[in-house]
Amino acid sequence: MPYYLYKVSSFPIRRLEKLEQHDAFRDASARAKTLRAALSSAEQGSIKVILADNELHAEDLLSQQRAPQPNPDDD
Repeated sequence: MPYYLYKVSSFPIRRLEKLEQHDAFRDASARAKTLRAALSSAEQGSIKVILADNELHAEDLLSQQRAPQPNPDDD
């Protein structure tokens, strides 16, 4: 399964832009770090790496709302 790099923008609407695709996590992670460092503070958004079967699956995973992690201090 390939690793996909996406730029995720949330203003004014949530938008996903596929940047690259890599076969190895090491390559995808290194490239994501480079892109994050080059992202200017004026640009809205973030760079995400996701493992998926195909582009459609990657975009579906990135579009899902994740449940917040339980906080152990809430007990």
